[in-house]
Amino acid sequence: MKIVVCIKQVPASNDARIDPETKRIVREGMKAILNPFDTYAIEEGVQLRGQFGGEVIALSMGPEKAAHSLREAISLGADRAILLSDRAFGGSDTWATSYALAKAIEKIGDVDLVICGKQAVDGDTAQVGPGIAAHLDWPQATYVLKVEEASREGIRVRRMNENGYDVCQMGYPAVLTVLKDINRPPVLTLKGALAALKVDIPVWKPQDIDADPAKIGLDPSPTRVVKTSPPPPRNTVTKVIQGAPADCARELVKDLRTRGIL
Repeated sequence: MKIVVCIKQVPASNDARIDPETKRIVREGMKAILNPFDTYAIEEGVQLRGQFGGEVIALSMGPEKAAHSLREAISLGADRAILLSDRAFGGSDTWATSYALAKAIEKIGDVDLVICGKQAVDGDTAQVGPGIAAHLDWPQATYVLKVEEASREGIRVRRMNENGYDVCQMGYPAVLTVLKDINRPPVLTLKGALAALKVDIPVWKPQDIDADPAKIGLDPSPTRVVKTSPPPPRNTVTKVIQGAPADCARELVKDLRTRGIL
């Protein structure tokens, strides 16, 4: 089974700065980490490889420093990694990003399954995984919390929805986006990190994946961020209710109703 896990390098700080002109996150000079949700996608790929053999390929689009997160993916069990990096990709929104990743997956060839984390913590859109499926015209299941059964012919998964969960049966090729409930990723080890440093990570340009220049980068991206503003500060005042349990419960309900919460 050939599995591609799409990952993203994201800012490590909650104090991200926004460029006032482009309205996009300023990533230069910021410490970056592997998107936390992607560690669950990597581990799920590794577990499926353990069942059926094959390989797990980590794929990312970003600046050259994103190779650090790809090496972390290798240390967590991926067999190899590929980085899409070029100034032409800069400023791509989720549509353009998913297009570029889909073109890379086509170049890799004979891919059975694409796995993504449910979303990236910097954008929180949860659109890239479904976008990849749409560009490839493959079936997809989002918010997957459990793989119920997998075989060489197809996969059955449990996916969360607003009212509970659905069970989806799909053949290959397919795309999954997974929740952190799906597994428990291993702890990163020094041995694995040192081994990953020795792995060569190829860098693909737009021409390497036969990407249409009119579909990548800032200008072709249909998303336009008109305005950004920080969220209002949270009310950190703590109210302590004391007394008998029944009295505390009545006082709590009264307070919540006063605030309009109940």
